[in-house]
Amino acid sequence: MGLLSGFKIIEFSAIGPVPWCARMLASMGASVVRIDRPGRPSPQDDADFVNGGRTAVTLDLKTSRDVQLALSLLSKADALIEGLRPGVMERLGLGPDACHCVNPSLVYARMTGWGQNGPLANRAGHDINYIALSGALHAIGPTQRPSIPLNLIGDYGGGGAFLAIGILAALLHARRTGQGEVMDTAMIDGASFLMALPYARLGTGKWVDFRAQNLLDGGAPWYDVYTTRDGKFVAVGAIEPKFYANLLSKLGIEPESLPPREDRERWPIIRERFEQVFLSQTRNEWAARFEDIDACVTPVLSMREAPLHPHNQARHAFVDWEGTPVPTAAPRTSEPSTRYRTRSERTTVEQILERWST
Repeated sequence: MGLLSGFKIIEFSAIGPVPWCARMLASMGASVVRIDRPGRPSPQDDADFVNGGRTAVTLDLKTSRDVQLALSLLSKADALIEGLRPGVMERLGLGPDACHCVNPSLVYARMTGWGQNGPLANRAGHDINYIALSGALHAIGPTQRPSIPLNLIGDYGGGGAFLAIGILAALLHARRTGQGEVMDTAMIDGASFLMALPYARLGTGKWVDFRAQNLLDGGAPWYDVYTTRDGKFVAVGAIEPKFYANLLSKLGIEPESLPPREDRERWPIIRERFEQVFLSQTRNEWAARFEDIDACVTPVLSMREAPLHPHNQARHAFVDWEGTPVPTAAPRTSEPSTRYRTRSERTTVEQILERWST
């Protein structure tokens, strides 16, 4: 079941965006086989949701025998995903040239932090380093210092999501032409592209190159987070005039009592007024007050609270995975996705080849 039913993908075990992308493709119906290195914990002991739910084999790619077994799998596959440093797959005898010799239509998807070339290509790094050099980290947070946006921008947004998009595009190309593709997906590239709007506005003078000074970075009082009486928070995104008018109405603020929104120098006056009013009630009281009006005001929910919200429950946005709520596969399609399997299934290369031959 699923839109990618029938597609066969080989995932070379890695961290960060590679397993996240593989999990996404598997949830859409692709048959994903993960090649583990010797010494990896067995799937029965691996309860990590992102790494679970695949068919897994263990191969020692430092031996010629297991390299040949890997090539036999790749000869039947539609795509390969690897996240090793540049040159490692070539040294193992599994670089693009070797793989395309056994399967010319193979989509060879490479995932790194810095890319396959450039001065930093062989340097270590993590999400925080990639988004630091993209300009994204500098742009996020209060004026005093940047804030760390989990590993959402580099690993998953700039890495795994772009990796999945590239694989799907390359699969279409391969089906149409019979020719494979080598994809150089870098987290620093993806993080930079995610910053397209701020960079475009910076170039036209509509964005200030400092934190908390702009429309979407908490600079505007009507696009910010406010503390409530119980020490919790509400998120306000009332950008459009009609939503701003509704915001003021529910806050009990007369528009004439505030400076015009166009006067950036007086934004602190508006913010101070909002802060005072939001402190007068609890988060849930504000949520109830804004529930029936379009003012783009919502409660800031914790990770334990989010699965219990009525909207998320109505959309089945979270599913139970071994007693833990985890996000449902996205995006939604008319073709049902496969159910999440709990643990990885350990098998052999021979069994996979037999399965893929039927």
